[in-house]
Amino acid sequence: MSRDISDVTRAKHGRPVHHWRRNAIHLAALLTAVAAVDGVTRLIGNGPDGPALLLVPATALAAAAGFHSWWSRRHGHAPPTSDTGARPPSVEQAGPSEQARETSAPVAEENALWRMRTTVKDAPGSLAALCTALAGLRVDILSLQTHPLAEGTVDEFLIRTPGGLAAAEITEAVAVAGGTGTWIERADAHDLVDAPTRVLGLATRTALDAAELPLALRQLLGRCTIRSLPAVPAGGGRGPKTVPVEGALEETVMRLRAPEGGVITVERPYLPFTPTEFARARALVELDARLGPRVPSSEDVLTLPEGNDITVRRVDTGDLRAAKEMHGRCSTRTLGMRYHGPVGDAERYLNHLLSPRFGRTIAVQTASGRIVGLGHLLWDGDETEVALLVEDAWQRRGIGAELLRRLVGMAVEAGCESVYAVTQSSNTGMVAAMRGLGLPLDYQVEEGTLVITARVAPPVAPEGALGVVGRVSGAGEPGGASSHEHRRG
Repeated sequence: MSRDISDVTRAKHGRPVHHWRRNAIHLAALLTAVAAVDGVTRLIGNGPDGPALLLVPATALAAAAGFHSWWSRRHGHAPPTSDTGARPPSVEQAGPSEQARETSAPVAEENALWRMRTTVKDAPGSLAALCTALAGLRVDILSLQTHPLAEGTVDEFLIRTPGGLAAAEITEAVAVAGGTGTWIERADAHDLVDAPTRVLGLATRTALDAAELPLALRQLLGRCTIRSLPAVPAGGGRGPKTVPVEGALEETVMRLRAPEGGVITVERPYLPFTPTEFARARALVELDARLGPRVPSSEDVLTLPEGNDITVRRVDTGDLRAAKEMHGRCSTRTLGMRYHGPVGDAERYLNHLLSPRFGRTIAVQTASGRIVGLGHLLWDGDETEVALLVEDAWQRRGIGAELLRRLVGMAVEAGCESVYAVTQSSNTGMVAAMRGLGLPLDYQVEEGTLVITARVAPPVAPEGALGVVGRVSGAGEPGGASSHEHRRG
C-alpha cells in the first residue's frame, strides 16, 4: 500500500502522476477477494468446526502479509531520484562514495566588482555593442553613467564579473566593441551607492563642516591630489595665479576659485577629468562658499588626573584672539620648537592654521575659557599634517597625548595609512606621545629633525579609503615641532 501512495504522489515535470490503470486493477482484485472471503466464511461458519477452521486462513493470511513486508524492505521498488524530482541526499545522509564526490567537487570562485571607463563614439548602437560584448563574458552591469564630450561619450560602468575573469580580458572585449582609452580598477561594496545619493551625502558633509570640502572632493573624484592655496601666503610673497569665476579645466588638472579668493587645484594624472566631474566639483565649492566658514559646535569635557576639568572642541578663525593670547603665555623655547623659526613669525601662521578651509583645529580650553592647547590637522595635497602646541604651564598633564590621539583618529577617518611626527630628539614629550598611540613606529632623521612614522589601521568609513598620507609635525609636551611650511625631503 505504501508503494501505491508513492506512485500517486511522485512528480514528473512538476505534476503528480496518477497510474489509474493500476489502481483499477487493484480495486477489482480487492472486491473479488472480499466476495471470496465472504463466501468461504458463510460456508465454514455454518459447519460444526467453523470457528476453528477460520483460524487456518487467518494464520496463512498473516504469514503472507509478513513475508510481503519483508520482501518489500529487502527489494524496494521506489522510483529513481531523477524520476521523482526529489533532492539529492545531503552529505550527512550520503554514503562514502557520495561524500567523496561532494568534497572533491571544485568550489566556484567569488564574483568580483570593477569600476570601468571607456570612450565610445556618439552614435546609435555604440552602447549596445559594449553591453553585448560584456554579456558575452557573463558580466553583470550594475550601474552606468554617461559623460558627454565634445566628440564621443565616456561611459562609466560598475560591473560584476565571474570569478577568475581578468581585467585584460574585459578591456580586450571592450576594445573589440569599439571602446577606446579604457580604464579599469577593482571596486568594493561602497561603490554600489548610486551617484546622486553619493553626491547628496558629500554635499551634506560639506554643509556641516567647511573642513570637509577637500575630503568631499577626493571622494567625489577618486584618487587625486588636492591643494588649497591662499590668496596671500602665510609666510608672505606672491599668491597663486587667479582663475576665472567659473574655474578652469585642462585634461587631468582642474582649478577652482576658493571661497576666500585663493585657488583649489585638483590633479589626477592617471585619468582625465570629464566636464560632468568638473561641474560636480564646482557645485560643491560654490555650496561651500555660500555657507561661509563653519565648524561643528560639539565639545567634550574631560577630567585631568589632578582633578581639573578641560573642554576639547573645534575652533576656527573666530578664536584667533584667544589663540594669540596663548602664544603670549608660551615660552620662546616652546614656540621655537613648534614653528622652527623666529618666534615673531608664529602669529603670522595662526590665521591660516585656524581656517577651516585648510583643515581642522581642536583646542583644549580651561573652565575659565582660556585656550591652553592647540592641535591642527591640515590638508596639504596627498599628505595631511598634524601639529601640536601646549602652553608651558599645562604640559606634562596628558593634554598633548589627548590632542594627538584625537587628531590621529580624524586622520584615520580621512583614509590615512600612516602619520608621522617631525620633531627634535630633545622633545621627549612628543616622542612619548607617539609611543603612547600603541601603533608600529619607524624612526629616521631628515634635515636635522627626527621623523617618527606611525602606521595606522586601515579605515572602515562607509565612503571608503581616500589614500591620504598623514603628517604629524608639531609639539606635544613639553615643546613643539615643525611649522606648516616644513616639507619632507
